[in-house]
Amino acid sequence: MVKIRLSRFGSAHNPHYRIVVTDSRNPRDGGYIENLGHYDPRKTTQEYLKVNAERAAYWLSVGAQPTQTARRLLKSQGVKVA
Repeated sequence: MVKIRLSRFGSAHNPHYRIVVTDSRNPRDGGYIENLGHYDPRKTTQEYLKVNAERAAYWLSVGAQPTQTARRLLKSQGVKVA
């Protein structure tokens, strides 16, 4: 199953996440199909959340399932999530 989920990068005590499309069997930080954007939960910059809405909508239309956190972030960027 293809999922849209967060993949952690960043140093200790400074989390940053990529919003990625990946196979659900891959590990959290393993390989991915496509990078859709990034998220900084600490909001250290003005652009702490960036999502390619067009590509996210495409992946949702072909059946990718977002995790709860990814769903919340996509909705906040105006992506229609069923």
